[in-house]
Amino acid sequence: MRRSSSSLAINTDHSFSLLSRRVIIREDPQEVSVYIAEYIVSRIKNFNPTETHPFVLGLPTGSSPEIIYKILVQRHRAGEISFKNVVTFNMDEYVGLPRDHPESYHSFMYKHFFSHVDIPPQNINILDGNAADLVAECASFDQRIARYGGIELFLGGVGPDGHIAFNEPGSSLASRTRVKTLAYDTILANSRFFDNDVNKVPRMAMTVGIQTIMDAREVVIVATGAHKAFAVQKGLEDGVNHMWTLSALQLHRHPLVVCDRDATLELKVKTVRYFESIEQAGTDARTQGPALVNQLPVSATLPIRSPPRMVATPARTPEKVPKDLRINTELHRAMEEDELTPDSMSSRMVDSAIGGLDGTLKNDLIFDRMGARMTTL
Repeated sequence: MRRSSSSLAINTDHSFSLLSRRVIIREDPQEVSVYIAEYIVSRIKNFNPTETHPFVLGLPTGSSPEIIYKILVQRHRAGEISFKNVVTFNMDEYVGLPRDHPESYHSFMYKHFFSHVDIPPQNINILDGNAADLVAECASFDQRIARYGGIELFLGGVGPDGHIAFNEPGSSLASRTRVKTLAYDTILANSRFFDNDVNKVPRMAMTVGIQTIMDAREVVIVATGAHKAFAVQKGLEDGVNHMWTLSALQLHRHPLVVCDRDATLELKVKTVRYFESIEQAGTDARTQGPALVNQLPVSATLPIRSPPRMVATPARTPEKVPKDLRINTELHRAMEEDELTPDSMSSRMVDSAIGGLDGTLKNDLIFDRMGARMTTL
């Protein structure tokens, strides 16, 4: 954790984003996961979802949420929470990888979560990386989100380079669900899940966009480990930057970042103490979330696929909308409990120690008084 000095004060342009976001710090990944799992359970219960008005939950893959899913499954088996009236949308999926492949994100989700809870198969939405028209599949995905009135809570992880979902450095902050080409270092890092053969790793993936995530009424980010510390610092203390897509959440109304102690190592001491003091004062993020509204917003009450009746003309033809994706609910039966799963949050960062100092040299300002250059008329 870096020491702050009087000459390196937090930029006032960023103070609002520090004040508006909630950051919870726990000692280790287990405590982080317990907090987030309890938070999700409390939000679903308070929402009191029904079949006609379900709780819409965005979900990630990768190593960060594994413990969270395990705890949610335990809570479900203990009778504390039901996912019967929950609709889920997953962040990403490989392109061209069969859904029953052990490294697909379909496999990941069914192995770690869906197969162990009471969520109806028709409530599960995962991008189809084998769709005949990938662009249409992405558009259909966004339309499905809109039909449910948007996502209530989007859970996500963060990569060492500050990316969320497959929105890697340089991604547009206004992006929607789309196809992304994977960077070579990502392919190389993920080859360990494909027999260490880079030729077996998919070259493209489908991912929700930054704007898709920002449209959610609440975003919860999990960040654990020292290798995530530089990304957390960039996302919390620096300005909004498309090279660190996590930083876009500074513009979100209700972001919540839950990290372990190691993930705060690059933050200033004053930043850590500030967020710790908020919690010590009795402000619990689990009771301070955005208002839950058990109804669709006005913009979502109009059917997307039902345009006004009009006389058909050759210049206007009905828009083709792909059929909703069907999920193979029998997938989990062929999977072993200890099977390895892919980690989409591959490390693409060099040691943050060579990232340079964040301080800047400040030159003395010299004021030139106009009076010194005036002559008497």
